[in-house]
Amino acid sequence: MGHTATDQAGTGGLTATEHRLANGLRVVLSEDHLTPVAAVCLWYDVGSRHEVKGRTGLAHLFEHLMFQGSGQVKGNGHFELVQGAGGSLNGTTSFERTNYFETMPTHQLELALWLEADRMGSLLAALDDESMENQRDVVKNERRQRYDNVPYGTAFEKLTALAYPEGHPYHHTPIGSMADLDAATLEDARAFFRTYYAPNNAVLSVVGDIDPEQTLAWVEKYFGSIPSHDGKPAPRDGSLPEIIGEQLREVVEEEVPARALMAAYRLPHDGTREADAADLALTVLGGGESSRLYNRLVRRDRTAVAAGFGLLRLAGAPSLGWLDVKTSGDVEVPVIEAAIDEELARFAAEGPTAEEMERAQAQLEREWLDRLGTVAGRADELCRYAVLFGDPQLALTAVQRVLEVSAEDVQAVAAAKLRPDNRAVLVYEPTAPAEIADSAEDAADDPESAATVEATDENEEAAK
Repeated sequence: MGHTATDQAGTGGLTATEHRLANGLRVVLSEDHLTPVAAVCLWYDVGSRHEVKGRTGLAHLFEHLMFQGSGQVKGNGHFELVQGAGGSLNGTTSFERTNYFETMPTHQLELALWLEADRMGSLLAALDDESMENQRDVVKNERRQRYDNVPYGTAFEKLTALAYPEGHPYHHTPIGSMADLDAATLEDARAFFRTYYAPNNAVLSVVGDIDPEQTLAWVEKYFGSIPSHDGKPAPRDGSLPEIIGEQLREVVEEEVPARALMAAYRLPHDGTREADAADLALTVLGGGESSRLYNRLVRRDRTAVAAGFGLLRLAGAPSLGWLDVKTSGDVEVPVIEAAIDEELARFAAEGPTAEEMERAQAQLEREWLDRLGTVAGRADELCRYAVLFGDPQLALTAVQRVLEVSAEDVQAVAAAKLRPDNRAVLVYEPTAPAEIADSAEDAADDPESAATVEATDENEEAAK
């Protein structure tokens, strides 16, 4: 196993070492002895963008199947063993990856590594019709609870389908359709595992109170004998023109608490300076109660009860700038839309003030440091940069890159991208009198949450 280490400028003293097993598994280690815990994070390079027409939702369904037992661990044993040892765990699926993670007391690290290796190497021994049917029903129920039967629940799905054309790998969201979930067979699941759940299609990170030499020995012991697989097809091309070229629009009439205006702007790919500039632009415009849109729509005009603008970062396709506004009272959507366009045009013409830049950079810096400051958050970011960009070390310098973006960069990306002809728009019109409801906090308001679906312990939602 070869390895490299880093302690470069801008890392805040954080370090990471990289290793690779003979079977292709990439391993990233980061020591942190502040607390006696260790985080294990395993990213597989497979998400909903790898699915084919007629089998949407398979990546997420398979994530659930990974908690249904393996060669040496039966049924719900993975949850029982981790939680019995004082740890926590889960898994999530997005457009671009599927991940699994545990946070354990330091002395239980070996258990977490053995569990992850056992299901990577022997899941097919336990995958049968019973577990398939069980988890198919769980995922369908999750779709009902989070998408189909809640106000604005299908907004992300509808807007994604508008923003990415038919046939594009990001046209559908990770949750998948009911019809495709019904159509998935046991052989589909087995073929999916053989194709994507191989060590050479994964990155394992271990962060926290660890002994690197001992940790590597355990990794080699439990993962080293798992064979690699070379049959993975390349993901479909997700490239698109930089500008949509027209305003795409859909009106949805549903029983929702209030009118809503949502929009998705096509923005630069993640991993670029332009994406960081876009993130700062959206933070100034709609990142919290000090933002321009919140001050204009909620505080000054009182035409909205909630207004937010956030970035869904994507590496394999243009990112999305997600605008979400809930109207106040009987205010009509065109009133809201005119005010938004006025604010965006002014921002494009003038750019952010020095105070706004300082506040936005401080806000993103705090969010990054919050993630890197926990062992679980750092493990996840190291995996993300290794899988999506080929270099886990980039996670340690992300804060510095945000701070290097200039006000001119922010103004330029706003002028180029935040235009009416570069957005897909979704308008909700209530079909019944609005009732008192907290409409500002649901999954559609958070593009990162909406783009990610997760497995859950059966003790919480009878999911396993």
